[in-house]
Order: sequence, then C-alpha cells, then structure tokens
Amino acid sequence: MDTVEVHMERHIERRCVLLAFLLAAPLAACRPGVSSPAEAEYAYMGLDRAVERGLALGLQGFAAASSANIDPQEEDGETSGGMVISGQVDQGSSDNKGLRLFMALDDYSDTLGEDDEPDVFYQTDASDLPALNLTLKDMPEGTLDGTLAGTFAMDGVLAGIVELDVTLAGETDDDGTGIAIRSPGSTRITGTATSDYGVYEIDVTH
Repeated sequence: MDTVEVHMERHIERRCVLLAFLLAAPLAACRPGVSSPAEAEYAYMGLDRAVERGLALGLQGFAAASSANIDPQEEDGETSGGMVISGQVDQGSSDNKGLRLFMALDDYSDTLGEDDEPDVFYQTDASDLPALNLTLKDMPEGTLDGTLAGTFAMDGVLAGIVELDVTLAGETDDDGTGIAIRSPGSTRITGTATSDYGVYEIDVTH
C-alpha cells in the first residue's frame, strides 16, 4: 500500500459521519470504491478556484520572465496553505507562446461560499507535480488553450486522491502595457475529476 492509500485509510472513516451530515449523503458513500455524485463533485469544487488561480499565476510568471525559466509564482489559498507555479516559457518575439508549467499545492484549501461547508485540503507530490501546459496566440489580445493533468491528495472531510484531466480554452486581454492577462468570464474548463467517490464531469466557465 503506497503513502496516499495509507493516508486515505487513516482519515476517511473518522470523516464519514461529518460528511454524510453536511452533504445529506448516505454514510456508505464516503467509503473508498463507493460511487457518490455529491462527494465526487465536491472533490473537484475544492480545486475549481485553484485551476483559475494557477492560470493567472502562470500568465503572471510569463509576463515577468527574462529567460526560459520563470521565477516561481506563489499565492495563498483562501482558507489555508498555498500554491506555487513554476516552469518554462518560450522565448523570442513571436505573438504565440507556449508555457510548460507545474502546480505545487501545500495544505491548500479555498472557501466554497458557505461558512458551514466542510473543508478539503489538497497536497501535491513534489516528485510528480501536476502539469499545466498553455498555448497563447495573437498576444496580448488573443486566445489561450491548455491542459491541466495530475494527481492531488485530499485530506479533511474528503480523503484519498483526486486526479484532474482538464482542458482550458479562453481569451486574453491587454493589461494596458502590452502584457497578456486572462479575460474574466472567458475561460471554459472541461474534463474530469476522478476519485474514489466517482468521476465528476467538469464544464464550467470563469
């Protein structure tokens, strides 16, 4: 049994009663291997803001880069922990660029809008970070396309792992200085979040 599986087994039983009460879900649903649409969705929703945040930090690092390697860009989660985006970007004067980035989370958690909602905390493995790959075209007022794929360990009310496989598509704006920033409300995120609670089909726009 690997580290993530041990982590899951240790925490999941003691969180089941609280989760079932807060989400009005059957108690059996929070045991590994039992499909539960509510918990499967919740496993992703705890990361939804992280996807948007990672995209913004990637563009921020790209704008500040003076070489192929970007300086790590850091930001705190809304509830706890933090995110670091690092990686490489294409050099040169072209209006089309590629970004090959990595997302690291450390005890990361965002609020989901309700004071009484349970918390899920996310952690990544430093030896196998989720990959965030982006393509920017016709900058600064152009388009962005990309993918985010990788595994996140969950602790808190949900425990275990969730694997993201998502596609990003949106637009960029000029920030007024010739630098491309994400156009709010234009980025569509589609794909899947797979966990012990089931597969959640993602289709959101930010």
